[in-house]
Amino acid sequence: MKGQLYIVSTPIGNLEDITLRALRILKEVDIIAAEDTRHSLKLLNHYGISKPMVSYWKEKEQVRSDEIMRKLLSGRSVALISDAGTPGISDPGSVLIQKAIEENIQIIPVPGPAAFVSALSLSGLPTDEFTFLGFLPAGKTRRLKVLKELILERRTLIFYEAPHRIIETLTDMESVFTGRKVAVAKEITKIHEEIVRGPVPEIMAALNKSKIAGEYVIVLEGNKEEGKHMIDDVLPEVFSLMRRGLGRKEAVRRVSEIYGLSKKGLYDRSLKDEIA
Repeated sequence: MKGQLYIVSTPIGNLEDITLRALRILKEVDIIAAEDTRHSLKLLNHYGISKPMVSYWKEKEQVRSDEIMRKLLSGRSVALISDAGTPGISDPGSVLIQKAIEENIQIIPVPGPAAFVSALSLSGLPTDEFTFLGFLPAGKTRRLKVLKELILERRTLIFYEAPHRIIETLTDMESVFTGRKVAVAKEITKIHEEIVRGPVPEIMAALNKSKIAGEYVIVLEGNKEEGKHMIDDVLPEVFSLMRRGLGRKEAVRRVSEIYGLSKKGLYDRSLKDEIA
């Protein structure tokens, strides 16, 4: 009989932010697969949990997932945990989960904290639709490329960022998304928890006055522009689809639905631009 794989969320800072169910599962499983066993021991020791552990960090994810799969296939139950939050969300876990799916291993979620959800909930920005993008590329050229590709995204955007890149990233965001509202959360649920809201220049000024350290979540307002400027931005996509063989009406329909624009306005503008 095959074992079960539990995806267990753990606190992102405050050790009290763990569910009763998560504690029960961690006590009952045969093995705990942890991103960093030394880090996770602090949580386990705090709650008096002693179980065999196997380390499961990103650089060894492929090898360790094979080892854990052998244990699951032999009938042992495994709880997968990361250093903080939910495994697989900008943390190791996706490789093991995919292999478990392929082997028809039962996967059971034990939900709990996720830093990006907490940051979004207190950002003051729209929460009905959002896009979580994790960490941006470290290099400036690639980071700017990704940001520019998001300029028309109307949903709230959420990113993680390291302390040594937070100012650089915010500088790039201001150059691409000038004037947008932003909320930056630092060290959520920890002693030095802090959130600042407002235009990027104000946030950067506030961050420079405090110690830049810890983990950051950036919540960025989506594109709220309407009318001519927005249509100008999406016209290249219409013409690109037409070059690939789509008729004008179909190309306009697809693009207008993605960005929430008037089909008639976009269609008329495409005719005018083509004639010009």
